[in-house]
Amino acid sequence: MIKKNKPIYLCGFMGCGKSTVGKLLAKKLGKEFIDLDEYIEKLEGMKISEIFDKKGEAYFRQRESEALSSLPASTGVVATGGGTLLKKENGDIAKSVGTSVYIDTPFEVCYERIKGDESRPIAYSSTKEQLLERYNQRKPLYIENSDFSVDGNNAPVQIVNEILE
Repeated sequence: MIKKNKPIYLCGFMGCGKSTVGKLLAKKLGKEFIDLDEYIEKLEGMKISEIFDKKGEAYFRQRESEALSSLPASTGVVATGGGTLLKKENGDIAKSVGTSVYIDTPFEVCYERIKGDESRPIAYSSTKEQLLERYNQRKPLYIENSDFSVDGNNAPVQIVNEILE
């Protein structure tokens, strides 16, 4: 169950539908939508892929944690990056400030959406097998760091309704 008038943080693997669902959910609630990756790009003045290339993943993950903590409590819906809620501290922030929802989408669906996407440094530089391994490692952490999960195999509108129920 979502906490009334508190932010909703969407988490899940790359390509699970966080941004698509997040925009619909925010619109339905009449709230602001923030894509955390886009927020970080504005703060850094460069694309995520450039941050990875120039400063490395560790730097990006630190900025991601800082960005998550700096969001106002009045934020409506936040689409976190695929790795944001893998850190317990970030999961704790999301669950204490608002509601954290895991969009549980099958790997094959995610893979079809992200394969060859140059804007996703991890997806672009990994094989399908490496991504599957990453997916399997991350899934238990998404579950652990979320208040509840929804079926990401449904249409985005159905997912929004499931979150609100």
